Amino acid sequence: MSTPLDDTHDGNRRSWLTSANSHGDFPLQNLPLGVFTTPDDASPRGGVAIGDMVLDLADALRAGLFTGGAGPAAALAAAPRLNAFLAAGAEARGALRARLFALLSDGAVERAAVEPLLHPAATCTMHLPATIGDYTDFYAGINHAMNVGKQFRPDQPLLPNYKYVPIGYHGRSSSIGVSGTRVRRPQGQRKAPTDDAPTFGPSRRLDFELELGIWIGPGNALGTSIPIAEAGDQIAGFCLLNDWSARDIQGWEYQPLGPFLAKNFATSISPWMVTPEALAPFRVPQMPRPEGDPAPLAYLFDAADQQAGALDLELEVLLMTPCLSAQSLPPHRLSLGSARHMYWTVAQLVAHHASNGCNLRPGDLFGTGTISAPTPDGLGSLLEISEGGQRPIALASGRTRTFLEDGDEVIIRARARRAGYAPIGFGEVRGLVLPA
Repeated sequence: MSTPLDDTHDGNRRSWLTSANSHGDFPLQNLPLGVFTTPDDASPRGGVAIGDMVLDLADALRAGLFTGGAGPAAALAAAPRLNAFLAAGAEARGALRARLFALLSDGAVERAAVEPLLHPAATCTMHLPATIGDYTDFYAGINHAMNVGKQFRPDQPLLPNYKYVPIGYHGRSSSIGVSGTRVRRPQGQRKAPTDDAPTFGPSRRLDFELELGIWIGPGNALGTSIPIAEAGDQIAGFCLLNDWSARDIQGWEYQPLGPFLAKNFATSISPWMVTPEALAPFRVPQMPRPEGDPAPLAYLFDAADQQAGALDLELEVLLMTPCLSAQSLPPHRLSLGSARHMYWTVAQLVAHHASNGCNLRPGDLFGTGTISAPTPDGLGSLLEISEGGQRPIALASGRTRTFLEDGDEVIIRARARRAGYAPIGFGEVRGLVLPA
C-alpha cells in the first residue's frame, strides 16, 4: 500500500496547541492513537497524542466534533479497545486523521470546543490499545541474526533458509504489557557449557531486544492468503517493542523447537499506535540484497513494496541503572541505529504469515525481530553489545554491565526525520527489572 502525501503531511502547518509545534514525538503531523484513563475517570477510552496533551475522543464525539465519514471512524477509535477501528481499514483512518488535523490546526474555528477536551499526558495512564489475540515474533534483522549466529556457529552464522524464509515463531500475547509495566526477572532451567546438569533459578543473563511492533488491521479469512501487493493494506499501525529475553534459559531450551520460557515471561510495547498515514513521508526503498543473495520467491516480491516498503526511523536504546540515578547521571546510550536494517519488509512478513491460509485478525501484533545496525554503535541487544558477556559495558557511574541487573530500566525511542517534513516519534517503551 502506498499512502499518498496530502495536507496533513505539510511540515509548515502548525497547531494552536503550542506544545505540539516543538514536540519531538507528537506534532500535528503525527496524531497517534491509544487508550487511556485519567485520575477523575477510570473508564478506558480512545485518545490522540498531540504535543504534551491527550485529546479525549469519547468527549469529542459527544461534543459533536466529528462529521461525515469521520463520525463512524471516531466512534470506533473512542472505544475502550481499538480492534474495531483497526478492522475498519485505511479509509476510516484517513477520514479520522483529516478531521483531527483540521480540529487541531492553527486557526481552527472549533478550538474553543476542543480545548477543554485535552488532558495533560503526564496525568494520564496508558493501557494496551487493543486486545491482542495473537502475537508473532519474526527474525527480520539480518545483522542481529549474523551477530548471534557467529557466537554459536562461527562457520555458518546464517542457516540456509534465512534468505528464503521470513523466520518467525508464535509468542505469548497474555504477557504483553504497555510501557511502564515492570518486568519480573524470570526463573527457569539454565545450563552452562561446563555444567554437568541444568539447574533451576533466576536468569543470570537477562537481555532486551530492540524491535518494531506491527498492528494488524482487517485480516483475512481462514484458508485464504494475502497477496504481497495487498499486504500493506493489512498494516494498521506501528509501535516500539522490547522482546525481553533470558539468554541462559534460551540457550538450554531452544533446540529443537525454538524460544519458549526464555521469552514468554514479558514483552513491552509503547502505548501509541503510529499510523501508516503518519509515516508516509518516511517510506524508503528496501535496502538492496547483497550480491549473490537469492531474490525473494514470487509470493514475497512486489516491485512497489521494494521501492517504498522500508521505514527510515532512527532507533535508540538507553539504560538507566540505580547507580546512575543515585549520582544524578543521565541514562547510558546503548544503541543508536536505524529501522532500515531489516532483510524483509513488513509487507513480506504479513504475506508470508498468511501464505499457508493462516487467518490474521484485527489487533494481532507482529514483532519485527531484533534490529541491529552493521556497526557496533547500533546493536539491538546486550548479547551483541557485550559479545555474549565477554566485553563489559563501562558506565559513567563506574559500574559495568554485560546483562541486565535488578533495578535497571531499559528505554527505547524512535524518531522519523526527513527534510521538509515535521519529525515525528513513537514516544517511549520503558521497562524496569524487578528481582525474581
